[in-house]
Amino acid sequence: MSGGASAEAQRAASAAVSSKRRASRSVQEAREKLTYKSGAKPEFEYELLMMFVRNELSAAVTTPLLAIIVAMGAMFWAPPRELLLWLATVFVAKGILITLCRQFMKAPREDATTPIWRAKITAAEFFYGVTWAGVAFISPDTQGEAAHTFIFASLLVVISMRMLFASTVMPIVYAGTLPMTVAIVIRFALLDNPFYWAMAAMAVGVHIYFIWLINGLNSTVVAMLEFRAEKDALIAELEQSKSISEEARLRAEEANLAKSRFLATMSHELRTPLNAILGFSEIMRSEILGPHNNPTYKEYANDIHQSGQHLLNLINEILDISRIEAGRYELHEVPLDLAEVIEDCHRLMRLRAENKGLKIVEMFEPNLPQLWADERAVRQICLNLLSNAIKFTPTGGTVMLKIGRTGIGGQFLSVKDTGPGIPENEIPRVLKSFGQGSLAHHTAEGGTGLGLPITKGLTELHEGAFELKSKLRYGTEVIITFPRKRVMEALPRLAEPGEIQPDKPRTAWRAKAGR
Repeated sequence: MSGGASAEAQRAASAAVSSKRRASRSVQEAREKLTYKSGAKPEFEYELLMMFVRNELSAAVTTPLLAIIVAMGAMFWAPPRELLLWLATVFVAKGILITLCRQFMKAPREDATTPIWRAKITAAEFFYGVTWAGVAFISPDTQGEAAHTFIFASLLVVISMRMLFASTVMPIVYAGTLPMTVAIVIRFALLDNPFYWAMAAMAVGVHIYFIWLINGLNSTVVAMLEFRAEKDALIAELEQSKSISEEARLRAEEANLAKSRFLATMSHELRTPLNAILGFSEIMRSEILGPHNNPTYKEYANDIHQSGQHLLNLINEILDISRIEAGRYELHEVPLDLAEVIEDCHRLMRLRAENKGLKIVEMFEPNLPQLWADERAVRQICLNLLSNAIKFTPTGGTVMLKIGRTGIGGQFLSVKDTGPGIPENEIPRVLKSFGQGSLAHHTAEGGTGLGLPITKGLTELHEGAFELKSKLRYGTEVIITFPRKRVMEALPRLAEPGEIQPDKPRTAWRAKAGR
């Protein structure tokens, strides 16, 4: 019990710590959002930059190949020397960018200063964008419509590619694409033709639209990182809670083991002298060795014997509930007649009921089949329930003892009294070990509060159901239900060779389910 309380305390403490941690995390997130205008947490900046680097390295050859294709297409209207110079600058800029990306990949995360690396890569991307923008100014004297359309289409393709690659880091998006859009606008603005002015305006509009799309994509990536961080935090909390729970479970098991060992030791140490006390007090009370000179000594011997018997019963109850809670109570199941066991319990409790002026009414369904159960446990269940009913029922009351079949083929035992009843909010308390209701202290004899928990535990060991019904000032009813598989079926007797089978065969009992 101390182990269970410790486990509950550990779980409550864990829940409080988790709640406090979540609140602290929320406050920290709000402060970070006010500090960092980008909306991304500082720990996400590294991840976002790493995504860009991986994208860039995975497509390291794509844009240089595209530059070669553009140069080959521009050979029809542009001087080869200018194209080669432009192509060389593109390759150099791309080489610088790739080199920085590889260095960033190799740098340990704990040593990498994200803002510095982001600034370096942004500068390299800006240089790369400027080199691509240079294609718009090759041979500015060329007035062919096809050449300008080719430049417009080529740069828009490169702009869209660079935006996709750099979508995780918006400063890199701006640094790499703005030079190309500005180059298109300047090139077409210098031409004295409204058609090219419209194309320049279109380039600006397309760029703005792309930026809007990439912003949405960037927000999605940041949200994904936040969800992943929350998932990792939850997993960490779950692992921590699991470790705390496991530690509490181990402590509870150790406490239960220590309790069981203590009780076993105390049982042996107490029972040995107690049996001697009971034996000698019985001899003195019965005056086997001769009459007492003083009659008072006989009364004292009787009191000693009754007190010792009460102490022995108390020790047995504590040991029973301890074995049940520890899962070490072993059932010794045999076929038994439930009615016979209950009648025997009734006989044992009849004198006590008569002394208190109570009436016990039996309502037994006839011809009940045998039950596969532990006879000692069933007897203890009935005695506990009858003892409680007699204890709590006032003089002149009635205790109803009922057994019968359930609707699904099982068997039940019901003990109903006309006592004061139990308040509904106190029912969970009386079902706990050493728990007693408030009215019990005023209306009943003293008790340990172990009767109902032991009864409930023994019922559950039989895979049965325990049900307590009580109404204040009307009485209490406890119903014990044994499952159908513990009810034994009747089989017809096998006929001997040459014997004529009778019309109504005698029956033999067979266990439907047993151990």
